Amino acid sequence: MEKIRLDKWLWAARFYKTRSLAVDEIGKGRVQVNGQPAKPAREVGAGDLVSIRKEDPALHVRVVAVSGVRGPAPVARLLYEETPESAAARARAAEMRRLAPEPALDIAAGRPTKRDRRLIDQMRGK
Repeated sequence: MEKIRLDKWLWAARFYKTRSLAVDEIGKGRVQVNGQPAKPAREVGAGDLVSIRKEDPALHVRVVAVSGVRGPAPVARLLYEETPESAAARARAAEMRRLAPEPALDIAAGRPTKRDRRLIDQMRGK
Protein backbone atom coordinates (compact mmCIF):
# COMPACT_ATOMS: atom_id res chain seq x y z
CA MET A 1 0.00 0.00 0.00
CA GLU A 2 1.30 3.44 -0.95
CA LYS A 3 1.78 6.07 1.75
CA ILE A 4 2.80 9.74 1.75
CA ARG A 5 3.66 12.43 4.30
CA LEU A 6 0.63 14.13 5.85
CA ASP A 7 1.75 17.66 5.02
CA LYS A 8 2.39 16.72 1.40
CA TRP A 9 -1.01 15.03 1.09
CA LEU A 10 -2.84 18.03 2.60
CA TRP A 11 -1.06 20.27 0.11
CA ALA A 12 -1.79 17.97 -2.85
CA ALA A 13 -5.46 17.64 -1.82
CA ARG A 14 -5.66 21.46 -1.77
CA PHE A 15 -6.61 21.90 1.88
CA TYR A 16 -3.68 24.32 2.27
CA LYS A 17 -2.02 26.53 -0.32
CA THR A 18 1.55 25.63 0.68
CA ARG A 19 3.21 22.79 2.52
CA SER A 20 4.56 25.22 5.10
CA LEU A 21 1.00 26.35 5.93
CA ALA A 22 0.03 22.69 6.31
CA VAL A 23 3.01 22.12 8.63
CA ASP A 24 2.00 25.16 10.74
CA GLU A 25 -1.59 23.93 11.10
CA ILE A 26 -0.46 20.40 11.96
CA GLY A 27 1.92 21.84 14.56
CA LYS A 28 -0.94 23.79 16.14
CA GLY A 29 -2.90 20.55 16.56
CA ARG A 30 -5.60 21.43 14.04
CA VAL A 31 -5.09 18.24 12.04
CA GLN A 32 -5.60 14.73 13.41
CA VAL A 33 -5.20 11.35 11.78
CA ASN A 34 -7.47 8.53 13.00
CA GLY A 35 -8.34 10.59 16.08
CA GLN A 36 -4.70 11.03 17.13
CA PRO A 37 -2.60 14.20 17.03
CA ALA A 38 -0.24 14.05 14.08
CA LYS A 39 3.14 15.35 13.02
CA PRO A 40 3.90 16.63 9.51
CA ALA A 41 6.02 13.57 8.68
CA ARG A 42 3.28 11.10 9.64
CA GLU A 43 2.45 8.87 6.73
CA VAL A 44 -1.13 8.55 5.55
CA GLY A 45 -2.56 6.04 3.15
CA ALA A 46 -5.89 4.98 1.73
CA GLY A 47 -8.49 4.42 4.44
CA ASP A 48 -7.08 6.84 7.03
CA LEU A 49 -9.50 9.33 8.61
CA VAL A 50 -8.14 12.89 8.66
CA SER A 51 -9.82 15.63 10.74
CA ILE A 52 -9.08 19.22 9.70
CA ARG A 53 -10.23 22.18 11.81
CA LYS A 54 -10.22 25.10 9.39
CA GLU A 55 -13.77 26.26 10.03
CA ASP A 56 -16.15 25.88 12.97
CA PRO A 57 -17.37 22.37 12.27
CA ALA A 58 -14.26 20.28 11.70
CA LEU A 59 -13.91 18.63 8.31
CA HIS A 60 -13.60 14.84 8.52
CA VAL A 61 -12.34 13.18 5.34
CA ARG A 62 -11.30 9.66 4.46
CA VAL A 63 -8.17 9.31 2.35
CA VAL A 64 -9.07 7.57 -0.91
CA ALA A 65 -5.81 8.00 -2.83
CA VAL A 66 -2.41 9.59 -2.38
CA SER A 67 -0.57 11.96 -4.69
CA GLY A 68 2.71 13.77 -4.30
CA VAL A 69 1.89 16.40 -6.91
CA ARG A 70 -0.58 19.25 -6.64
CA GLY A 71 -2.97 19.01 -9.54
CA PRO A 72 -6.14 20.84 -10.53
CA ALA A 73 -8.99 21.04 -8.03
CA PRO A 74 -11.20 18.38 -9.69
CA VAL A 75 -8.32 15.90 -9.53
CA ALA A 76 -7.47 16.88 -5.94
CA ARG A 77 -11.12 16.25 -4.95
CA LEU A 78 -10.66 12.59 -5.95
CA LEU A 79 -7.97 12.12 -3.27
CA TYR A 80 -10.53 12.15 -0.43
CA GLU A 81 -14.18 11.76 0.41
CA GLU A 82 -15.97 13.63 3.16
CA THR A 83 -17.74 11.53 5.79
CA PRO A 84 -21.56 11.81 5.86
CA GLU A 85 -21.47 13.06 9.48
CA SER A 86 -19.08 15.86 8.53
CA ALA A 87 -21.21 16.89 5.54
CA ALA A 88 -24.33 16.95 7.72
CA ALA A 89 -22.57 19.03 10.40
CA ARG A 90 -21.36 21.54 7.80
CA ALA A 91 -24.88 21.77 6.33
CA ARG A 92 -26.35 22.41 9.82
CA ALA A 93 -23.75 25.09 10.51
CA ALA A 94 -24.46 26.77 7.16
CA GLU A 95 -28.19 26.74 7.90
CA MET A 96 -27.60 28.25 11.37
CA ARG A 97 -25.47 31.02 9.83
CA ARG A 98 -28.18 31.68 7.27
CA LEU A 99 -30.88 31.93 9.95
CA ALA A 100 -28.79 34.01 12.38
CA PRO A 101 -29.75 37.69 12.58
CA GLU A 102 -27.51 40.24 10.93
CA PRO A 103 -25.31 41.83 13.66
CA ALA A 104 -25.48 45.26 12.02
CA LEU A 105 -29.26 45.40 12.50
CA ASP A 106 -28.74 45.95 16.25
CA ILE A 107 -27.28 49.37 15.52
CA ALA A 108 -30.44 51.35 14.80
CA ALA A 109 -29.01 54.83 14.44
CA GLY A 110 -25.43 54.07 13.48
CA ARG A 111 -22.46 55.93 14.91
CA PRO A 112 -23.08 58.88 17.20
CA THR A 113 -22.81 62.25 15.51
CA LYS A 114 -20.67 65.05 16.87
CA ARG A 115 -23.76 66.52 18.50
CA ASP A 116 -24.66 63.14 20.07
CA ARG A 117 -21.11 62.79 21.42
CA ARG A 118 -21.31 66.25 23.00
CA LEU A 119 -24.63 65.35 24.64
CA ILE A 120 -23.17 62.09 25.95
CA ASP A 121 -20.15 63.91 27.33
CA GLN A 122 -22.45 66.48 28.94
CA MET A 123 -24.50 63.74 30.61
CA ARG A 124 -21.34 62.07 31.93
CA GLY A 125 -20.18 65.40 33.34
CA LYS A 126 -17.08 65.86 31.22
